[in-house]
Amino acid sequence: MAQPMLDYAAFFADAKQAVGELEQLRAQEKQLEGRKKQLEAALKNKQKLMMDMVNQTVKSRKAEVTKSYDEELAKTQEQLKKVRTKREKAKNQGIKERIAEDTKSLSKENEDLKESMKTLFRNNHVPGFCRGSFYYALYFAGSVKEAGILFLTVLVCFLLVPCGIYFLLPNGQAWHLVLIYVAAVLIFGGLYVAVGNRTKMRHPETLQKGRELHDQIRANRRQIKKISRAIRRDKDEALYNLQKFDDELAQLQQDLDQTNRKKKEALNTFETVTQTIITDEISGSFKAELDQMEADLTGISDKLRDTGARLKEKNLFVTDAYGSYIGREFLTTERLEALETLIRTGEAASITEAVSRYKAKNIKPAE
Repeated sequence: MAQPMLDYAAFFADAKQAVGELEQLRAQEKQLEGRKKQLEAALKNKQKLMMDMVNQTVKSRKAEVTKSYDEELAKTQEQLKKVRTKREKAKNQGIKERIAEDTKSLSKENEDLKESMKTLFRNNHVPGFCRGSFYYALYFAGSVKEAGILFLTVLVCFLLVPCGIYFLLPNGQAWHLVLIYVAAVLIFGGLYVAVGNRTKMRHPETLQKGRELHDQIRANRRQIKKISRAIRRDKDEALYNLQKFDDELAQLQQDLDQTNRKKKEALNTFETVTQTIITDEISGSFKAELDQMEADLTGISDKLRDTGARLKEKNLFVTDAYGSYIGREFLTTERLEALETLIRTGEAASITEAVSRYKAKNIKPAE
């Protein structure tokens, strides 16, 4: 049978000491937890700072390597562009000279035909403008092109000009348009008939001979265009002395390919070797500080585990030794002193009675 407790003073003294030690351990654990969180956050920030520095340095150095090679590539590409332009100019000049050479006889024949027409018209007192293509298009149209010129001339004289004048009038009316058309017919038609009478009717044989010369000139021009087109389509460039440009282009292209290859190798070396060296150098500059922070964190973690174990042991001891007598809710220094006072002053004769009186005074019943 359990013996009743008689020495309440010793009981409360031991209980307050044990609870005080328990509260101290709890406070110590809380402080250590806060310190651990601070160290973890500081270590994480320092590691992030290190990685940011590594990434920024690697990115910057890689960009410098890339820029150096890209500048050299751009120079070579610019040289390639200039040489290609020179080559194209030389080729075009060669084509022009070849065309001129291959069509020299036709061009000379046309010059002779023009001179013959000029002499013919002068000897027969035909106005000089009658030698022009526009005149022959109006009075001796003999091709689709000349028929088109005639059609456009009629369109301008008998449609565009009258309509243009009519729309420029401030208050144009229908009869105004009729008058404008009549005037256009009289002016342009009369001019056409008058020029025809003074030239076509007076010098039909000379003008017909001129027509034949025009046709011959036009045929020669068609032949010149045909020859020029064939020369431009000819893929054989051996005649244009372009070998020196081709050699220079080949050398520049070789330089370009070699620079591209070196760039690829340099970037590969950077990513496999240089990047690791940079990372190790920067990591080395942070190593001492990070090691110290990790050591501090390890020490705090060890202290926290030790404190936690002691707190658990002390908590179980207090619960077994004192909580079973007064209840867990009274395991605080303040409440232990309150219960002790009730017994010491004689308001309560036992711990159970002291607990009941404390609850009666301090805990309000639920309404």
